[in-house]
Amino acid sequence: MSSRIAIIAVLVLVFGSLLVYSQLRHEPLKVSGYIEAEDIRLGSRVGGRIAEVLADEGDHVQKGQVLVRLEPFDLNEQLAAAKAEQDDKQAVLSKLKSGYRVEEVAQAKAQVDQLTARLKKLVDGPRKQEIDAARAELKMASSQLELAQANFKREKEVFEKGAGTQEKIDRVADLLREAESSSVVRENNLSLLVEGTRQEEIDEARAALDEATQQYELMKSGFRTEDIAQAAAAVAAATANVAAIQQRIEELNIVAPNDAIVEALELEPGDLMAPNAPMLTLIDPNKLWVRAYVPENHLNIELGQKLPITVDSFDGEFQGEITFIARNAEFTPNNVQTPEERSKQVFRIKVTLLDGRDKLRSGMAADVWLEPRK
Repeated sequence: MSSRIAIIAVLVLVFGSLLVYSQLRHEPLKVSGYIEAEDIRLGSRVGGRIAEVLADEGDHVQKGQVLVRLEPFDLNEQLAAAKAEQDDKQAVLSKLKSGYRVEEVAQAKAQVDQLTARLKKLVDGPRKQEIDAARAELKMASSQLELAQANFKREKEVFEKGAGTQEKIDRVADLLREAESSSVVRENNLSLLVEGTRQEEIDEARAALDEATQQYELMKSGFRTEDIAQAAAAVAAATANVAAIQQRIEELNIVAPNDAIVEALELEPGDLMAPNAPMLTLIDPNKLWVRAYVPENHLNIELGQKLPITVDSFDGEFQGEITFIARNAEFTPNNVQTPEERSKQVFRIKVTLLDGRDKLRSGMAADVWLEPRK
């Protein structure tokens, strides 16, 4: 009986030891992955020939630091031409907005006044004094004609009697013709004055006055709103062209968008780079995370949860925060190590490192502990 009790006691001791050993052998759940960093691939939208390379691989660069500079080719000349065109369009717009000068408006007003006076003169016709003067001139011309006719008749009679000379008779004949012409001219002038201004002249003067008046009103009103809007649109287009060329010139300098480390840079002055092609790669050391995969039966985690992270290269733990949990499951990648079978589906998580960024590097293997470590 005592031996049987002893055997039972030994068995209990053995099973108890196995149970304690199995509990001591239980390891908290962890998932493995690799540390990743944010890659920044820089290039230029214009491309061109490399003028200067101002950084090397491994350099710590500051935000805004120029890393590579391209040759401008003819961009500076294009900018100068675009600015000249912009100034020209702006001058046209300023002229239209300012309107006509005061001197130009005054000149147009004087033209209107002058044509108004001329039209009134034509409409009113000759004055009575002018007609009276024309009659007097005609009367005088008639008297001179009568005198010339008498002189010619007398000299002709003398010449026919053989007492005069041919020279004298020719002279008085010329005086007679001159008097006749003068009398005709004076008579015609009087007829024109008595008849008054022709209607065609009045119509012509009135049309000229209307045209000058319209020109004067146009100058007072300034340029049309549509012309000003068109000029403003031309200025806007020229300004946009200048801004576009300036942006292309800015693209000649490849600058760091933030503090980073140069990861890959294989350029030499003289190399040709295509537009929109990556020239170098930067790594942001302040943004490190671990990409890992969690089995679906351990998805009792949440965004913002803090988890310990360990790496083989350093002792101790680093802190991380879950910043992403995939909504869709996927099959386990080959590089994932979990206590579960690889055939099970998992969910990708992103655990952003909160410390150790000065020590850890992209590509290091890391373990994310989903349960507290003992």
